[in-house]
Amino acid sequence: MIDDEPFETDPEEILERLAARKKQPSTQGSSHEFIRSRSSGPSVGGDNNNDALAGRPGKTRSGPSLKARAIQFLSRREHSRQELARKLAPHAQSETELDALLNWLEQEKWLSTERFARSLLNRRASKLGTQRILQELRQHGVSEEQALDLRAELEDTEFERAKQVWEKKFNQAPADAKEHARQYRFMASRGFSGRVLQQIIASSQQDDD
Repeated sequence: MIDDEPFETDPEEILERLAARKKQPSTQGSSHEFIRSRSSGPSVGGDNNNDALAGRPGKTRSGPSLKARAIQFLSRREHSRQELARKLAPHAQSETELDALLNWLEQEKWLSTERFARSLLNRRASKLGTQRILQELRQHGVSEEQALDLRAELEDTEFERAKQVWEKKFNQAPADAKEHARQYRFMASRGFSGRVLQQIIASSQQDDD
């Protein structure tokens, strides 16, 4: 089963990730130890505490507690608060319970939208342009202030990153208008601007001279 990774939409990347997983030894045991080692904090998300947060009589929860589910997600990769809330919402007994858990996770440094933003940038920078990455950051609830800080960094490396993507896919200047349009569509779909593509083509033609 493919993990719910909303910002991993590239089929090739998903297949590569699944292939890598098959080669890795099982870490189920260490994951359980990991969760238990962090369970010394407030029992936010536990069954008894859930009832208090929800303000209603006790109700038995089937499966892992809300906190255990959250830590399982966070032990696999960074999440934004908005993304983690969306994943946990179906298992929460109330919005109050969910907010309390998210606040505790942020307080204990388990959850950081800033770390998530950096993680997403590092994962996507080699394949996507600035505009596409910024779009994904906003979709995950990253603030405009954080996005703008990362934008300056992305724009500084836009040409080099775009050229690597272009060379991997094409590696030669378009011979006619049809090929130029095809290259433009491909690069635009990955968030690179037409201006950057023109710079890449000009650079390629200079190298051929």
